Amino acid sequence: MTLSKTGTYTQIMFDRRLWATAMTAAALVALSLSPLGAQSNPRSMYVSVLNEAGAPVPNLGPADFIIREDNVVREVLRVAPATDPMQIVLLVDNSQAARPYIIDIRNALQEFVTTMGAPSDASGRNELAIIALADRPTTLTDFTFSRAQLLKGIDRIFSQSQSGSLLLEGIIDASKALKKRDARRPVIVAIATEGPELSDRYYDLVLAPLKDSGAAFHAIVVGSLREGVSDAARDRGVVLDRGTSETGGRRDNVLSSMSLQPKLKELADELTHQYRVTYSRPQSLIPPERVTVAAARPGMTARGTQVRERPQGKP
Repeated sequence: MTLSKTGTYTQIMFDRRLWATAMTAAALVALSLSPLGAQSNPRSMYVSVLNEAGAPVPNLGPADFIIREDNVVREVLRVAPATDPMQIVLLVDNSQAARPYIIDIRNALQEFVTTMGAPSDASGRNELAIIALADRPTTLTDFTFSRAQLLKGIDRIFSQSQSGSLLLEGIIDASKALKKRDARRPVIVAIATEGPELSDRYYDLVLAPLKDSGAAFHAIVVGSLREGVSDAARDRGVVLDRGTSETGGRRDNVLSSMSLQPKLKELADELTHQYRVTYSRPQSLIPPERVTVAAARPGMTARGTQVRERPQGKP
């Protein structure tokens, strides 16, 4: 009798385990096949799409975007205009090399601030700050929505004689400030010149905080940079190339400071006509090393910045 009871108990426990295993497998299959399972871990990017003339392309949908994570194509779920307010840091070279360009720099920044901020003295949607780069990064206007305060900061841009630029230090400071503010849609815009770079920072020590901030980095360089003359100049060249391309930004080189105004206008148009593209990412403990976006149609250029994840409970 003892052996019979033991055998019966063992059979019952075995049957229960089979039933539990089958139910668990069925639940996992159902979850993977359901819309909720397919979209269980959505991610988003702020994406610019430009035509061959460099103008933003309107009225695009999910079929117009190709997003890859480590070269694996992901399903695009939805596309909408990017309406989240931006937090923008303007880095301005006011070293001795910028002296011939100061008037054009001011004029270009005034138009940019008017476009990105408020059209009057009232508060705008986007928050901006201005940092000058001569000798050491110096805040001319802290983060504000006020156009009047930003214009005052622009009026304080003067070239400093016998000074060099600390662009790399400025990028680090801007990145840390944006990270500290937990910026939702961070952007860094730098106006640089061909003058000497005095920052004592290797390029990887600049790129790391830049990427950690989640900011899109855009740079406009006036004149021809003499890269390779010094270690600092080489590091600056790497940061300008990789920092822009790897964060979804753009690098423009102009020979004349008179081109600053149209270039900043192009950038303002791009930023104010971005898309927020949401795609599906399978549940995984290991995040992808690289996320890229491309336009599905020929003749269009797309670049994007990953939307920073918000801690649970935060809007």
